[in-house]
Amino acid sequence: MSAAREDLELKSHRFRAQREADWRRLEALLNKAQGGQARRLTDEELLELPLLYRAAMSSLSVARATSLDASLIAYLESLATRAYFFVYGARTNLRERLTRFFGRDWPMAVRSLWVETLVSAAILVTASLAGYWLVLRDPDWYGAIMPSAMTEGRDPTATTAFLKHVLYSDDGRQNLSAFATFLFTHNAQVSIFAFALGFAFCIPTALLIGDNGLSLGALGALYASRGLGFQLGGWLFIHGTTELLATVLAGAAGFRIGWAVIFPGARSRLDAAAAAARTAGAVMAGVVVMLIMAGILEGVGRQTIKLDWARYAIGGTMLGLWLAYFYLPRRAP
Repeated sequence: MSAAREDLELKSHRFRAQREADWRRLEALLNKAQGGQARRLTDEELLELPLLYRAAMSSLSVARATSLDASLIAYLESLATRAYFFVYGARTNLRERLTRFFGRDWPMAVRSLWVETLVSAAILVTASLAGYWLVLRDPDWYGAIMPSAMTEGRDPTATTAFLKHVLYSDDGRQNLSAFATFLFTHNAQVSIFAFALGFAFCIPTALLIGDNGLSLGALGALYASRGLGFQLGGWLFIHGTTELLATVLAGAAGFRIGWAVIFPGARSRLDAAAAAARTAGAVMAGVVVMLIMAGILEGVGRQTIKLDWARYAIGGTMLGLWLAYFYLPRRAP
């Protein structure tokens, strides 16, 4: 028993003596590049790293196969793991990741969903027109379409003076802020659920986008019937171009996942949905940013700017900037 142990220790010692120089060299290079500072390495050292990593992996394989010293195996495992993440892992900092996301990943993901975006936008516009037409023909539809939390006195029984007072009067700012908060929360929830429920064959996504459009059209019909349609449009437009575009993109992301589940092609439904979720997830991450910006426009700009033309100008500018950002050709990085 003692002889066998001595023989194993001898083999381990010889094994270490033959290859330890390469391990130490690899460890020194990794320490030099510690903290993701690959620029500290020369070109020759960068070329040397993959070779040393493969040599360390070979040593680890031999050490495991011949049951060498456990401490040696643990050392080689740790060294190989460090080298793997340096050789094959992403070496970017937070600023570089954000620059890549906003400069390339997000707009590319949005452009790849252009068909789904058109479908989502078509559902929203069609539902808005339907809600507008229904309420304009029969005001009783307003109560059936609009959530009770969204009305708060803004219904067909309200006077024109009250509806206008809410849009412009300083006395109505508290009520206006509460209404604005509800609208933002409502649209944010629609966006999140439209994306999250897309896997259910697109049906919940379409229903949520359609329901949002019906509410928007019903509200527009109420104000238009009192000659305040233009004024309401400005009140909504200043933030709505960002918020509703975010909702449309969230719906498009949900449709991408849902269509992958319905038509997986040669892959399994789970694999197809996972592949679609990578693109849809990038879009949805950007949607969160859009919703935050819409909240700022809604909470600050809309509450302080009362000129209709200024509201339309801000909303139109934001829409133009978003469309240019997503769809104008750009030079590849």
